[in-house]
Amino acid sequence: MTVYSGKLTLTSHGDRVTYHEITEQVREHVAKSEIREGICVVASPHTTCSVIFEELSHDTNYYGYEYLQVDLNNLLDKLIPRCTSERQYYHPGPNHIKVGLEDFKGKISPDAYTMLNTDAHLKSTLLGASETFVIENGELQIGLVGYIYFIDWDQIRKRDRTCHIKIIGE
Repeated sequence: MTVYSGKLTLTSHGDRVTYHEITEQVREHVAKSEIREGICVVASPHTTCSVIFEELSHDTNYYGYEYLQVDLNNLLDKLIPRCTSERQYYHPGPNHIKVGLEDFKGKISPDAYTMLNTDAHLKSTLLGASETFVIENGELQIGLVGYIYFIDWDQIRKRDRTCHIKIIGE
């Protein structure tokens, strides 16, 4: 049994939901791993990000969102509206903000507004933080139209995100 670990660094827009189509990068890691039979897990360590498997939609809007992404954003925005002010959702409460400002002082952001991302947490929870793919004969088994996307739901600020790739097999 062989275990291979890889990472991608992806930069989010910061002013809107960010989709990264990462299929080719994942394929490159599968090739690098030299694993012929096994599984590939693509995962986010961030609580406001998701990894999904979806068809590539060739049409895009002016922001560059594929139409399936526009549809997903519209659906989720109806279900979970963007967090724009305190007390719109229970989270973040005053204790969470206090702890966050103490724990992250000088490290990430000393501003309480950066915690107004409850919608991103809920969307990530709903869609999930990882996907697992089968590897046969050294190839991801994702068909001709399946693509892997890393999504940063947090629209508060631009930042780098990490995507983990773990491949296990022989």
